[in-house]
Amino acid sequence: MAKKKFKEFQKDKSVIASNSKVSSALQEKPKPKKIKKKVYEKELKRLQIELVKLQEWVKHQGLRVVVVFEGRDAAGKGGAIKRIAECLNPRVCRITALGTPTEREKTQWYFQRYVAHLPAAGEIVLFDRSWYNRAGVERVMGFCTHEQYVEFLRSCPEFEHMLQRSGIILVKYWFSVSDEEQERRFQQRLDNPTKRWKLSPMDLESRARWVEYSKAKDDMFAATDTTLSPWYVVEADDKKRARLNCINHLLSIIDYEDLTPDPIKLPPRQKAMDYIRPPMCMQKFVPQKY
Repeated sequence: MAKKKFKEFQKDKSVIASNSKVSSALQEKPKPKKIKKKVYEKELKRLQIELVKLQEWVKHQGLRVVVVFEGRDAAGKGGAIKRIAECLNPRVCRITALGTPTEREKTQWYFQRYVAHLPAAGEIVLFDRSWYNRAGVERVMGFCTHEQYVEFLRSCPEFEHMLQRSGIILVKYWFSVSDEEQERRFQQRLDNPTKRWKLSPMDLESRARWVEYSKAKDDMFAATDTTLSPWYVVEADDKKRARLNCINHLLSIIDYEDLTPDPIKLPPRQKAMDYIRPPMCMQKFVPQKY
């Protein structure tokens, strides 16, 4: 079904032509060469070591850090979040990716369900999409009223400044991808059974409404890109380069010190004692199929 819808979209030449006009400025900019795998892996390892140092500093100082990841579908937000979190303690750094609000949540103050996931002292929260759903998908797809949308743009800067006044460190990233690269990634997802679940009907609809989403993003930036809470744009046509740039920038804007503990020496193993373990035949083992 997804493949059929995607092919129908590809036949819509008028939409593609409109998309080309919107991205003409990006097309004129020469694209950097793809970063080599060895260089990427070496630099990622170095940055992840620094992330561990940041984590220890956050714990030591009792800091509260919120990092918001927004952007086009298939822009690489998830990949960047994964590389940040995979080397950190899940009790310190957690990922929050909320689904569709329940009927009860729809009657709450809009920001209420996000507030419940804010960090306590010594924690980092990575929002894989956030309260900015209202300025993007909800506005374009008509999931909120015009009054609700306008109220969000009015309230959002105040909400974020309130978080910052309470001591929360707030960082916002927008992952920017060209329409050509997004289409290539969508096609890869269609062709890969292990990634096809990532491509929802909403993602396909976002392709058909590319220009509307562009306008929504521009309006959102105009209202919420403030001096105290700015947006940082990550050019994401090259996923590996985008991950490195994002992590490097995050490390650069949060001051931290190296609290790496002294090398740990393992204690000697306990000596044998007068105890006989039960026979292994009493245990149930997973069959060794491989």
